[in-house]
Amino acid sequence: MNAAPADQIRLLDVQALDVRLSQLAHKRASLPEHAEIESLTKDLTQLRDLLVAAQTEESDTAREQTKAEQDVDQVRQRATRDQQRLDSGAVTSPKDLENLQREIVSLAKRQGDLEDIVLEVMERRESAQERVTELTGRVASVQGRTDEVTARRDAAQQELDGEAASVTKERGVVAQSVPADLLKLYEKLRVQQGGVGAARLFQRRCEGCRLELNITELNDVRSAAPDTVLRCENCRRILVRTSESGL
Repeated sequence: MNAAPADQIRLLDVQALDVRLSQLAHKRASLPEHAEIESLTKDLTQLRDLLVAAQTEESDTAREQTKAEQDVDQVRQRATRDQQRLDSGAVTSPKDLENLQREIVSLAKRQGDLEDIVLEVMERRESAQERVTELTGRVASVQGRTDEVTARRDAAQQELDGEAASVTKERGVVAQSVPADLLKLYEKLRVQQGGVGAARLFQRRCEGCRLELNITELNDVRSAAPDTVLRCENCRRILVRTSESGL
């Protein structure tokens, strides 16, 4: 393949722009905010799970407290009715009076036991409420940090995307000035060679594979016509000669 030396030089410009695009893509994918957001998201998920559990516990104890208070109220009402019957004098039978008094004592004990249960449930509910309050604050704090880091990441990505768009535009302009067949070969080699399809021959060394050409290879390069498209014998990339090739 043949191409004017100037066209081959422009191919190096295309390569440089492609390298810059790869660097920008790598930088975008490697932003430290990505790992930070991932870590914060995991923390947030765990905290939200704990918050749901605490809210469920608070809701359960609230229902338990309501039920216990209703039980106390029922016993209290029954004891009040029995006491009113006793005080009214309507019960005259000694046996009935004894039974009524015994029931009042039993209801008093039952009421005391139920009130202890209410207090125990209230303590558990208060503890659950405190846990809900604590976790709600922690969720809000981590969410705030997540939002902050996400905004920072988005701003960094936007800046990188802007630069990439500018480089892509420039790359398109430069690539249009390169002969189609030469550009096609370059694109094929770039895919095969990890993103580098053309390399400069600098001080007798291929900048693609970083290997110095031996004397036979140098003689072949020296004898090649200026418009001959050379390939590195080691890495097979397009080898572009410049005034600094050391020939």
